[in-house]
Amino acid sequence: MNAQDSAAVDLRPFDADNHYYEALDAFTRHLDPAWADRCVQWAQIDGRSYHVIGGKISRSVVNPTFDPVAKPGVLRDYFRGNPNGDDPLELLKARDRIKPEYRDRDARIETLDEHGLSACWMFPTLGMIYESLLASDPEAVAVTFRAFNRWVEEDWGFNYKNRIFAAPYISLADCTFAVSELEWALNHGATTVVMRPAAPLTANGYRSPGDPCFDPFWARVNEAGICVVVHAGDSGYSTNGYAQDEFTTNFKTSIPQPIKMLQLERPIEDFLSALVCDQLFARFPNLRIASVENGSGYLRGLFHRLDALGHKMAGWFQEDPVETFKRHIWINPFWEDNVHEVLDLMGPDRVLFGSDWPHIEGMPKPLDYLDELAGIDEATRRKVLRTNVAALNQLQPTAVDGQPARAVAPAPADAATRAGSHV
Repeated sequence: MNAQDSAAVDLRPFDADNHYYEALDAFTRHLDPAWADRCVQWAQIDGRSYHVIGGKISRSVVNPTFDPVAKPGVLRDYFRGNPNGDDPLELLKARDRIKPEYRDRDARIETLDEHGLSACWMFPTLGMIYESLLASDPEAVAVTFRAFNRWVEEDWGFNYKNRIFAAPYISLADCTFAVSELEWALNHGATTVVMRPAAPLTANGYRSPGDPCFDPFWARVNEAGICVVVHAGDSGYSTNGYAQDEFTTNFKTSIPQPIKMLQLERPIEDFLSALVCDQLFARFPNLRIASVENGSGYLRGLFHRLDALGHKMAGWFQEDPVETFKRHIWINPFWEDNVHEVLDLMGPDRVLFGSDWPHIEGMPKPLDYLDELAGIDEATRRKVLRTNVAALNQLQPTAVDGQPARAVAPAPADAATRAGSHV
């Protein structure tokens, strides 16, 4: 890529939510075979391939080989509110053979160019749902995701040509693992790490992610200034009898029960609330948390309750808890959320564009999202589409006093524009 081409790339949006479809050996390539029965294996059942997770067959995904796989964004209108009354089962019948860009980083860069993107954060698909299936065995969680992260680094890289930034997966189920894996990730050039929104099940029971028992991990995050992405996944939530608890993305055999779809944002609201209420940000003022693909509909009600709580427990919080939330947390709303409302609640510096490409509930093409930004001024669009995530993608290490050692340089004023402007 010559200097002129590189400059043109740097003017395009930065997508905060792209995904790969895991290779067949993503969980096993670097796994000691002695751990297979406690971690991840393949099994053939009635001519189909399934993952066996912790010794149990997983049917969470209809086809974990992803060949064939449903088309990107095929459920876009369905998630918009299904204005056409479509049957999701019919929409999902059209499938493609696995494409190179879903598994090959060079092919993905060509796709980024076709999509008009400068770069993307890259997250797991299966990797976001398997911790819950292993949760009763924290040691197996650590072994599984240590092996998985070696595959991520090998096949995608944590910074590939300054275009693809894949995130290693971190579980807090074992704090020693979390610290060592974070250190390994930093040594291999990671710019983010990713975890699910859940209270981890440790050897000593469930713990809040803001519990002081995890302070060694958060202290290292604080020191390094790396962004922690909390991405939607299987949070292992109980519906307390209102619905079956099994996690499924399988529309073919199980339409999610309405109460579960209604409460999709419970895990992230609880997770982020815990970080504020446990005073994690008071202990570690350099933390930056990005919530990706978790929605934003809970924000207004949460802020109202946090404001009331701050007055009721004035001696507990060092400052207004809403202000704490907005200083340390960035929100990537569901694409169908009202981004105008999210901007009003969070401010333009704390909102991120993410397309969820190539997943079925995301955008057919990432910059289809531009329709959602109609009526928003150019400066704000620039922040949402590029500069906010670009700043989070830069490590912001601390000085001796625990405060940021340096400010992240802002992107040029025209960073989200390019010839024939998308933005």
